[in-house]
Amino acid sequence: MGGVLGGFATIAAVVGLGVLVGHIKLVDAAGQRTLSLLAFYVASPALLVTVLAESDPAEVFSGHLVATVAGVAAAVLAIAVLAVRRGWDLGTTVVASLCSGYVNAGNLGIPVAAYALGDAALVAPVLLLQLLVLQPLALTLLDVDRSPGRMSVGKVLLRPVTNPLTIGTGLGVLLAVTDTRLPQPVQDPLALVGGMAVPAMLIAYGVALRLGPLPGRGVRPRALVAVVGLKMVAQPLAAYAAGRFLLGMDDLDLFAVTLLAALPTAQNVFVVATRYERGVLLARDAIFVSTVCAAPAAVVIAALLA
Repeated sequence: MGGVLGGFATIAAVVGLGVLVGHIKLVDAAGQRTLSLLAFYVASPALLVTVLAESDPAEVFSGHLVATVAGVAAAVLAIAVLAVRRGWDLGTTVVASLCSGYVNAGNLGIPVAAYALGDAALVAPVLLLQLLVLQPLALTLLDVDRSPGRMSVGKVLLRPVTNPLTIGTGLGVLLAVTDTRLPQPVQDPLALVGGMAVPAMLIAYGVALRLGPLPGRGVRPRALVAVVGLKMVAQPLAAYAAGRFLLGMDDLDLFAVTLLAALPTAQNVFVVATRYERGVLLARDAIFVSTVCAAPAAVVIAALLA
């Protein structure tokens, strides 16, 4: 479990740095937003190109994909029911769905897969599902929600291919499928800029923690409990059930899909929420609470399944 706990410690340290720079007023609210937008429009697309170019797209069609989809579907469908009952707008519903189903598969999932599970490739189905399906769909719905007027079908279909994160994802997958290597003068700057994405997300998140209301005070507690409960309980349970009863996975694969489904909400959900100004405090608090809960959850899962 050293890889799991080490990943959490690294994230906590960088978020703590963000809290510090917000506390000493080195970065104010406007600077925090600028940092988030820089991560959204520049650094994250560069990171997606370089990471996905090295991936194996065939991994997404493994049995792990079915269990991953089952976990995400259980959480998102529950959020849809909750949104209807509470009258949430489309944007808030999309952000809440991301909070409950979009796991931190990048900067936490990769070390967990490598050190706790012994194979970094195990996180590939989660990464590709999120980047190729969940993210483009969520961004399209958020674009529709923010549009001042009714969007035509053509504009709706064009939105995903004009979004910087989707463009970065598409280019990365195209490079991987065609086994194409970027020229060094292109690869090196992309890698350098992409390396800024995760630290920028975490620091911006830490600044938001310091400058905004304390976690749990900016959103309704019942909504926060529901979203985090679906993320940390419903999603891993659904993934486990699909892996065991539908796919008949062996013990190692079952442990892998359950543990990865119990990862906390990804930090880039906060960046997306900030970009579209929907559910920002909900995203911030869900990331915080789910990250705090993730280490104990991982220990419990390991004790039961490892």
